[in-house]
Amino acid sequence: MANLQDIRHRISSVNSTKQITSAMNMVATSRLRRAKGAAVANRPYAEKVMQVVKQVAANAGSDFMDPLLETHETGKKLIFVITADKGLAGAYTSNACKKATSLVEDKANTQLVVVGRKGIAHFRSRQYDIVDSYVGISDRATFEDARKIAQNLMNRFRSGEIREVVMVYTKFISAISCEPQSVELLPFKQETGAAEGIHDEYIFEPDAATVLGYLLPQYLYTTIYAALLQSAASELSSRMNAMSNATDNADEMVRKLNIHYNKVRQAGITTELTEIVSGATALE
Repeated sequence: MANLQDIRHRISSVNSTKQITSAMNMVATSRLRRAKGAAVANRPYAEKVMQVVKQVAANAGSDFMDPLLETHETGKKLIFVITADKGLAGAYTSNACKKATSLVEDKANTQLVVVGRKGIAHFRSRQYDIVDSYVGISDRATFEDARKIAQNLMNRFRSGEIREVVMVYTKFISAISCEPQSVELLPFKQETGAAEGIHDEYIFEPDAATVLGYLLPQYLYTTIYAALLQSAASELSSRMNAMSNATDNADEMVRKLNIHYNKVRQAGITTELTEIVSGATALE
């Protein structure tokens, strides 16, 4: 049976851990408000850009050619996956990595571009081909970061070495729920023909093809930036929930240790009283 000093040290250790997890929970909660606001505010804009680009593409005509529309028969598959730079975020990174791994058809013909130290370590330890990586932006990405990433992906696709680009990110649903998602970025699929039902009408100047040629890179910038914002909010919410659960577990552990401490202390007192009574009886 553990002695009282060992139990006291254990209680002190758990309380110290609880203070750390509680502080991290408060920090994540505070940062989540800003990240959630940015992700929610950006979502309508990103959806509208996608809608406009699809409608412009439908009016550009089947004769419009752009490197981002070309279908390559040969080349490797590139998966762009967004993970976390830091740990203690529950299953956030592992779920994103599992989603990305499920999209790998042939490891030899698949390349990865990874955001986040945890994702880089995960795929590097499994001998995946990481052709580029980004650190320090997983929970505080800017539009300029998204633009640089999009330029990198477009350059690789235009060179012909890549036949398709798929993005894996974590969609922020609520403070307690997030879900890994995959999106096909390239080649951009042009939908020809007029859309059915009520739709917006646009006047193109000088023409739809020229406008679409400008909008396609902007569409990628916006889509990747939206995914970075969604993933940042998901990472912080996952860390907030993980630290909240860890704090609750620490409280429960301290409660059980205190009960155990009192039982051991009571048993020691009872033993001492028994010894005193037995000694007194022996002296009679």
